[in-house]
This record gives sequence, structure tokens and C-alpha cells, in this order.
Amino acid sequence: MYLHVISFDVPHPPTYGGAIEVYYKVQALAEQGVRIYLHCFDYGRGPSEALADLCEAVYYYPRKSIFRSLPVQYPHIVKSRASEALLERLLLDDIPILFEGLHTTWFLAHPEFERRVKAVRLHNIEWEYYYQLAQRETRYARKQYLLAESRLLKEWEEILVHADHLLAISPKDTAYYQETYPNTRYLPAFHGHSRLATRSGRGDYCLYHGNLDVAENHEAAMFLVEEVFAALPLPLIVAGANPKAELIRAINKLDHVLLRPNPGEAEMTDLLRHAHVHVLPTFQHTGIKLKLLNSLYTGRFVVTNPPMIHRTGLEFCVETAHSPEEFHEVLERLFAAPFTEADMARRKVCLGETFDPAANARRLIELLRQPPST
Repeated sequence: MYLHVISFDVPHPPTYGGAIEVYYKVQALAEQGVRIYLHCFDYGRGPSEALADLCEAVYYYPRKSIFRSLPVQYPHIVKSRASEALLERLLLDDIPILFEGLHTTWFLAHPEFERRVKAVRLHNIEWEYYYQLAQRETRYARKQYLLAESRLLKEWEEILVHADHLLAISPKDTAYYQETYPNTRYLPAFHGHSRLATRSGRGDYCLYHGNLDVAENHEAAMFLVEEVFAALPLPLIVAGANPKAELIRAINKLDHVLLRPNPGEAEMTDLLRHAHVHVLPTFQHTGIKLKLLNSLYTGRFVVTNPPMIHRTGLEFCVETAHSPEEFHEVLERLFAAPFTEADMARRKVCLGETFDPAANARRLIELLRQPPST
């Protein structure tokens, strides 16, 4: 089977949620024998030999700046990925197309694709995600941009009527999209773990990880540093890309909190495996966080708050806390306890087969082999 995959970014290295999901989906499909033409929008990551090894061919397209997307009639994350070179390549054959994210759907309604099998992977309820980002943004111009993008994305959602298959990433998102699009299915996130790699025993520290340049991750890290660990003398490592100056200053005030900025893939894997407790609060009810799955497959104890696990199917895989005081109680208890073989067995049962990448790749292939709905 041949397949076009249109990715909103270069998905390698898989160092943040969206890239993780796309890269390991491509990997899982390739392992099932799918021959992939991968189309990537490159705005800084550059070409990847790892992608070339997985795919039949890899094509790179520059993403347009916001000024080249004017006038602002459509969402910038979509219009900036309108590439005529991409369209020309897609028109050379009639094989199925997988659009990764609402970001890549500029050509979804193109009349030449009416008889093509078209699937859209929905990484989020995008308008809701941008609205929540806006609520946490303090810079006026950025806040107005996010609010406008949210409004435009909600309008743009109507394009999804042209897709044969909509693939939501969480049960919550599935329920939302099924209200309007009955061809929506839940396809669990791809994460790169074929088996549980958790180790029993003890780790030496607590860990928070994420792209620290993203507002929701910055807020979560600041909450942990200033409201949880400032009054809790347990060692904490905060790891992630591009930490803001505010977070650096807050961490520098505490001797038992360390920052690991911009860790490479190997360093991040090492940090995940050697932590005793992964502490992963969030303040946004959106999608599913790939870092949560990564922690569950590679780490020991995981503590989070209800928004992180709300309607994800992972509610029984973690311990939860609401307030700083509850985080104190849970973290002190878990840090004093070893992660046992029994804990590992419970984790394996909790994750079950739902997130098996090979099984989910086969489900996706079966969908893509169905004739178009038109």
C-alpha cells in the first residue's frame, strides 16, 4: 500500500508531542509495509536522514510567514501551509492522503481529490486549544493573535466534511467531533513504545518535562517550582526546550530544583528512566499529552492533576492531586516508596492494548483501504 502523509512540521527528532505522534505513526505504518510519501513543512528543523530511511520519499516545503498569509481570512496555521508544490505532487497519483492536523487541510476540499481517500488526524480541538492558550497569554499582541486564530479555526472546521475518515486522538475529542461528523473514530496516540520499559526500584528525583516555550508548560513548571517544591524539599529536575527567563529565575532561587534546558533525545530518555516520580500537571483540557504516555511507558510513579487525564482512558494509570497541599502529600508518600513489580504489573494492565502502535497502525491501514465515501 502507498500513502501520502502531510505533516505540519518535520517530525524528526520526535522531541515534542506533535512530532512524537507523527514520527511514530509513520514508523508503525512503515513496519506494516506501507510505502509512504512524506510531505513536511519545514520552519527550522531541517531535513532528516531518519525520515528518509522510513519513507519512499520525503519532501520539504517552507512554511509561509504571517505576512505572506495576508489578508487574514483563514487560520494562519492552515494558510501558511498552502503550497502549490505540494498540490502538484499530490495530483500525480490517486493514492490515499493522510492530513496530519487541521493545520494541513488547505487542499482537503480540492475538487481533484473528490474521489481520493482522505483521512484527517485530529491532534486537538484546535480552536479550543488556541482559545485556552490566549487565556494564559500576557502579551497583548500575542493574545489578540491567538483569539483571532481560535475564531478562524472554529470556522475552518467545516472543511472536515470533505474527509472520509476523521481520526481523533482522545475519547473526549472523539465525542466532540462525532456530534457533527459521524465518520469520526478514536485512534489512540502513537508514541514509539512497543512494550513497557519501566524499571522497578527507586529513582533519585522528581521530574517535570515539556516544551517550556509553550505557555501551558511554562505555567505548569512555574506552578511546580513556586507553589509545590518551594515548600517541599524533594529534588526536582525541570527539563525541556527554551525555558523562559521567569522560570530560570524561579529555579535559581531553590537549591533542590535543577533545570535541564534543551536536552537531546538520549539525555531526555535517561532523565525519564531514572526519575522516581514524574510530576505532570496541566491547566488545559485539550487532546492527550504525549509526554504523559511517554512517562507511563518509561517512568516509575506518575502524579498529575485531573485536566491531564480527563477522558483520556488513562485515569487509573496515575495518581492525582488538585492543590499544592495535595501534591505535597502524594509526592512525599510516593518518594518514600519503591516502585515494585506489582506496580509494573498494574501499569501494564492499565495501558492494556489500547495504545499498541502495531495494532493501531493495522486499524488505520484498514480504514485507508476502504473506498471514498463520495
